[in-house]
Amino acid sequence: MTGYVELQCASYFSFLRGCSAPDELFVRAKELGMEALAITDQNSLAGVVRAHVAAEATGVRLIIGCRLVLSDATEILVYPTDRAAYGRLSRMLSVGKSRGGKGKCELDWQDVEDFNEGLIGILVPDVADDACAAILRRFKRIFSDRAYMSLALRRRQDDHLRLHGLSNLATQLRVPTVVTNDVLYHVHTKDRLHDVVTCIRNRCTIDTMGDLRHKYADRYLKTPEEMRRLFADYTDALNRTLRIADQCRFSLSELEYQYPEEKQVPGKTAIATLKHLAWAGAKWRYPEGVPKKVINLLRHELQLIEKLGYEPYFLTVNAIVQYARSRDILCQGRGSAANSCVCFVLGITSIDPERNDLLFERFISEERREPPDIDVDFEHQRREEVMQWVFNTYGRSHSALTSVVSRFRTRMAMRDALKVLGFPEDTIKTLAKNIRYWHSAGCPPELAEELNLNTSDRRLRLAFEIHLELLNMPRQLSQHPGGFVLTHDRLDELVPIEPARMKDRQVIEWDKDDIDAVKFMKVDCLALGMMSCMKRSFDMLAEHKNINVDISTIPAEDPRTYAMIRRADTLGTFQIESRAQMAMLPRTKPRTFYDLVIEVAIVRPGPIQGDMVHPYLRRREGKEPVTYPKPELENILGKTLGVPLFQEQAMRVCIECAGFSPGMADQMRRAQSTFKMTGGVTRFRDAIIEGMIENGYPQDYAEQLFKQLEGFGSYGFPESHAASFALIAYASSWMKCHHPDVFCASLLNSQPMGFYAPAQIVRNAIEHGVEVRPVCVNNSRWDCTLEPPTRPGRLMAVRLGLRMVNGIRSKDVGDLLGARADVPFKSIPDLWKRSRTTVATLRRLAKADVFLPAFRLSRPDALFAIKALRDSTLPLFDSLTDREGHSVNELNEPPVRLKPMTDGAQVEVVL
Repeated sequence: MTGYVELQCASYFSFLRGCSAPDELFVRAKELGMEALAITDQNSLAGVVRAHVAAEATGVRLIIGCRLVLSDATEILVYPTDRAAYGRLSRMLSVGKSRGGKGKCELDWQDVEDFNEGLIGILVPDVADDACAAILRRFKRIFSDRAYMSLALRRRQDDHLRLHGLSNLATQLRVPTVVTNDVLYHVHTKDRLHDVVTCIRNRCTIDTMGDLRHKYADRYLKTPEEMRRLFADYTDALNRTLRIADQCRFSLSELEYQYPEEKQVPGKTAIATLKHLAWAGAKWRYPEGVPKKVINLLRHELQLIEKLGYEPYFLTVNAIVQYARSRDILCQGRGSAANSCVCFVLGITSIDPERNDLLFERFISEERREPPDIDVDFEHQRREEVMQWVFNTYGRSHSALTSVVSRFRTRMAMRDALKVLGFPEDTIKTLAKNIRYWHSAGCPPELAEELNLNTSDRRLRLAFEIHLELLNMPRQLSQHPGGFVLTHDRLDELVPIEPARMKDRQVIEWDKDDIDAVKFMKVDCLALGMMSCMKRSFDMLAEHKNINVDISTIPAEDPRTYAMIRRADTLGTFQIESRAQMAMLPRTKPRTFYDLVIEVAIVRPGPIQGDMVHPYLRRREGKEPVTYPKPELENILGKTLGVPLFQEQAMRVCIECAGFSPGMADQMRRAQSTFKMTGGVTRFRDAIIEGMIENGYPQDYAEQLFKQLEGFGSYGFPESHAASFALIAYASSWMKCHHPDVFCASLLNSQPMGFYAPAQIVRNAIEHGVEVRPVCVNNSRWDCTLEPPTRPGRLMAVRLGLRMVNGIRSKDVGDLLGARADVPFKSIPDLWKRSRTTVATLRRLAKADVFLPAFRLSRPDALFAIKALRDSTLPLFDSLTDREGHSVNELNEPPVRLKPMTDGAQVEVVL
């Protein structure tokens, strides 16, 4: 028997231990002639999906494994032999992670005993001594005939004697041995990077790491021939790697995801329930009769949903939305779900398919057969209520958030590289703070010269080299903003679950790309500050002006609103409030909803870098003719004047003009994914240009069009996403245009959010004729409120709330408001006695001029009055009250009347 299979190999998902990506390991394994490779990350299965994809791409079979590190430092390699064993391994890791907390896994021997069935175990020993013998006996008792012991070189003195002793011990206890190489990186040149991540993990420098550094640099993948040369005395142990690999045939493709069963209408199936809800929703959306276009769309979508079996997913999202509505939480779906008529009639989205021509196949495609992905935005101040409802409804063993892989970016990589090399903190800060977002590919050495650093210093040059090696390496797992994975069977038997940093949340070890690869369905419950603002606005409109509207019923195509938008008077609105958007609005001059959709999408890095903005503006202003080389291109790009602005258009161009298959076009769409900044579209360059030339397009036009599509690699917006955001942008603009008083109060109550500080929002409201009244201890509540205007017929006045005071807690304000009730405070001592407010809180209130409207006390006077108070009262005079129970002064004495201070003196006292 010849050959060798590496059974102990860590990827860089053994965070700050392994140094190579799964695809690097499998490409190298193929180059070395290996037929299979095991991935054994420490107490984790975070990298197995990436390894599975890499294995399919290279043809090298993946052996799924894990390196268990127990609480007594014993290390065991385990490999599931079938689907059930994999489920037990995943549950064992989940138990350990729940016990250890975020980023840790606490396992003991009892856990191994409870979950070892179907797992092959390999003990990783150090030296053959009595302690090792005791552990090996216990190990064999648990794993029986599935127990093995590892033989691996450590490149120490008398290493071969060490291996001989371990082999003899294994023979005495009748435990077969197996050779492993304990791989941490795919090529030997990664040894320096391994030293660096070891220092980062242990928070030390390269000079002080001492024995933490591995004293040998051959923990890389080797050829089977090289392994047989190194372990020539252990042929049987080498051959066992092949036998173990043959037993471990489990693949991630065997995982069967089952969506949870939803509550249905009695006597109806899931699809019948969805159809019932959809047609009922259509009658609700169109009380005067469902248009024929909508009827046809509903029939088409429901037929495709039934064919692909996605009806439980729609019922789940509908249940979440209905719960939010029952709790009076404003929500709206966005993203590709806005292409769906079913989502509109269920109330998930607010984009009317009758008025908008969107592409349903961007959402669900029979050819791609990928799970749908619906994003729902909730009020950011109440989203947690919805998330906890999901956890409690579906169960914590059946629901969890997806993770996000936090990777080294340029600034973090440079900081850690400098720390490892022992640079002083001032040098680290100087260099790190000057790294900007355009340094995403690495920090240029010229920056050090600009900062007058010594570029001839060897360590500084080394830091620049090391930080490039660290770029994009995973550092840890964090939680997704709101992407839920829900299952019918136990989720922790599909993927390990660990607690999140936030209370009562938990995450799986796979991110959204992993979820897509294994075709799990995900529901995104996201938070949006403007949803909180709009909900407060609708409530205030109904309460104070008796106007009942919501996002979908706000008057459409209002000329006054679009006139305000064209003036760039959009401070505080959604998406079109930035300085860049304000500069663009007078040039694009939006007059219709679709103009606003384009406006939302065009001021993005992708269109700007792809040179789409200026051609579009010139054509819109009539300075450049709109031409199309072929009629099919006009059908695709006609709405955007021949310029591709949306992902859907890029897909259609590739299919219709470059001859792409729908699957290949979708791969290009994935390369355009928002926020990834990967530039992955570039690899499609030759296929797109050559395909367009073959279909009769001029080469210069094909290259120009590809350059525009390439911009999506930085930030590409789908049309449906832009339409959903444009609807909220229009709604917020309508509110500001017609009810600036309501909009101002709601926006202040929804802080922090947006681009602008509260002072800017207040000043802008005053410019729109809104009377803004100051914070008052006797009239303000926690939130900003509306009060009757000074003169009838004018806009209502906005009374600033106590939440505007810096550093004050809502609990303190609650105590104050409870004590105030319907009896205003008469003085600061009266307030202090009745509410028991702390002196520190009173000082913060005084610095915000809260006492000026009620007591006519300036800041210095109020601060002077507070100096006479203390948090602990004197027992003799504590709680003096009159007959009605109101506090009274210990001594009635006339107030001291001092000469008023000048403005300059007041400022000097406050400071």
